[in-house]
Amino acid sequence: MGLLARSASFVRYAVEGDLPPNFWEFAAERIVLNSFRDIDESYEERSVGWVSVLNMFDSEFAYASYAAADHVVLSLRLDERRVSPKVLNKFCLKEEERLKKARQIPKLARAHRVEIKESVKLMLMKKAAPTPAVYDLCWNLAEGTLLFFSTSQKAQELLEEFFKQTFDLSLMLQVPYLTAEHLLDAPGREALADITPAIFI
Repeated sequence: MGLLARSASFVRYAVEGDLPPNFWEFAAERIVLNSFRDIDESYEERSVGWVSVLNMFDSEFAYASYAAADHVVLSLRLDERRVSPKVLNKFCLKEEERLKKARQIPKLARAHRVEIKESVKLMLMKKAAPTPAVYDLCWNLAEGTLLFFSTSQKAQELLEEFFKQTFDLSLMLQVPYLTAEHLLDAPGREALADITPAIFI
């Protein structure tokens, strides 16, 4: 479930680093530079980039559709081509058997088997359609916080890496203690610092 869904799961990040003076110009350039590139008509295994939260096929962002007041709203799209190891193994063994019968030999050399595996994998990749995954985010520029609508560790690692690549800013995952520290006023933060773990029996 994402940003525009009725219900959603998300994690909270703090955005670390200073925003450039002309932030919106900087953002426009960087978002377009790192926008999603389609691989449906190629044989690439993986593509990752920014798309609109309203349309996973919109990577051109007409009228700066990612800007909402002092928020940046984007989706991170990942397309991957995958070949099941079992399917790959099946077709490799099939090709090996065909060659052994054709050449009337009991066994193929290791180098030849590696070559077969590479060619079979390429053949299967050409037939495989990329599987898409889309993850929404909402970046509050005024507060320096970001909500990412996925609890998957793999997706979070992808976001942290790609966000740094795009904006030259780091993300720090906010555990409940750090979130409370960010939200509370000075007296509340002092009280929070005095909290000690308790064991309930």
